[in-house]
Parts: sequence; structure tokens; C-alpha cells
Amino acid sequence: MVKRFFKEKKCVAGMIMLLLLILVSVFCEQIAPYEPDAGIAAEHLMPPSSEHLFGQDEYGRDVLSRIIYGTPLALKTVFLGALIELTIGVVLGLVSGYCGKAVDGVITFIGDVIWSLPGIVIAMTIVMLLGRSLNHVILALALAGWPRYQRTVRSKTFMLKNQPFVETGKSFGEKPWSILFLYILPSVLPSVLVMASISMPGFITSSATLSFLGMGAQPPSPDWGLAIGRSASVIFRAPWLVIFPCLALIYTIITFSLLGEGIRNLIDPNMKN
Repeated sequence: MVKRFFKEKKCVAGMIMLLLLILVSVFCEQIAPYEPDAGIAAEHLMPPSSEHLFGQDEYGRDVLSRIIYGTPLALKTVFLGALIELTIGVVLGLVSGYCGKAVDGVITFIGDVIWSLPGIVIAMTIVMLLGRSLNHVILALALAGWPRYQRTVRSKTFMLKNQPFVETGKSFGEKPWSILFLYILPSVLPSVLVMASISMPGFITSSATLSFLGMGAQPPSPDWGLAIGRSASVIFRAPWLVIFPCLALIYTIITFSLLGEGIRNLIDPNMKN
């Protein structure tokens, strides 16, 4: 497995890029040259210089420092959102596939209704009900995206619940929850992890979109999507305020795209082509 990992170039590249993001997140206070909210009003919208490599924003704050402090927020969005989305989808998929009948009908109907609507619209509606914040955006995107896992896990649970190893567990008096999480879940987990790794770039893109629209992180947060949205009005006067957060966002999306494709090829080589 280790040899296969190092042979999968996309997975290695994605992991290296992710480790760099994690290091920046952990040591952001040591790496950032300035405090993210410390600004000099007289030096607003100053272009990149030797003292401020990425320039200064409309409040005279160092753009590089704010991008560095925005890295933990980006990783929090991806990992926490994917975890919530994955947990809801897997649990509901296991229950609907194993129980069948009315339980399956209700869960599948709800999932189909959510799946038939644009996820970003559902997320915007939930955020408007809960309030504008990054945490609410993460929860809203997870609530809008769990049906993709539920559908996959449900179909695999249907196929596995009558297999001999599951019947053996039933004959030994295992409870339904033990059957689901000790017998069936390990068999569906690889496919689900592949789905989660591939969906991560879309998750961070949707989060940045909502922040761009003012529904996510609120000022003075160093969130990248918020920075892009607030700087759009001065893009011709101070393009660096948009360019550098966009580059950070693109880097993160490429990181999780490479990592997702690499994990997919590693777990299921047949899907490589």
C-alpha cells in the first residue's frame, strides 16, 4: 500500500500541498508578518512593496497576513463540512438500506427532494434562516449535500444485508446497530471516502461563493471569499486585493482535487481511466 501511494503522483502531490496548508494553519501566528486586523488608515490600498508583499487593503491591513490567517478557516470549512455531510449521509444511507419499507421510503424521498434542487440555493435558504456566519454556511452546505452519500450507501447496504457474513452476525444475536456499523459500514467506507475526497473542492468553492455574497464569514474575518467579495468594487484600482485571495483559493482547490483523484486511484485502480 505504501509503495502504491508513492507511485500515485497525484496523491503524493496533493498530500505535500495539503501538509503545507496545515503547517501554515498551525503556525499562522509565527509566519504572518503582521496582525490580521492591524492596519494603518493612511496607508489604505497601497500596492505590493518590500514591507507588504501582497499590498494593503482599504483599511491599511497587510493582505499577506490576512491570507495566512484565512488558511485555518479554509481547512475548517473543508474538513468539518465534509465530516458533517459524510456522517449524515452514511447514517441515513445505512438505516434506509437496512430497514427498507416505510423508513427507506421517507429517507429516500427527502433525499431526492434535496438532490433535485440546486445545493447552493438550499444552502442560501438555510443560512438566511439561521443567520450569516461561517459555521452556518458549513452546516447549510452539509445539509444540502448529504443525499449523494445516502444514495450510494443505501444501494450498497441493500446488496450487503443478505450476504453470508451479515447473516452470520444475525445468527449470533448481533443487534441491528452492530450489524450496520461493524459488518456493513467497513464494506462501504472505501467508496464513501473516495466520494468525500472528490467532493471537497466543490465544498470549499461553494463556501467561498456564499462568503463572496456576504452570507458566510463576516468582517473583520480574514476569510478568502469575504475578501474577494469586499474587494470586487475596487478591482481596477487595487487588483491585488482580489488576485492574491483568488490564488490562495485556487491553490486549495487544486490541492484537494489532486488528493481526491489520487485517493480514488489508490483505493479503486479500476476507476483510474
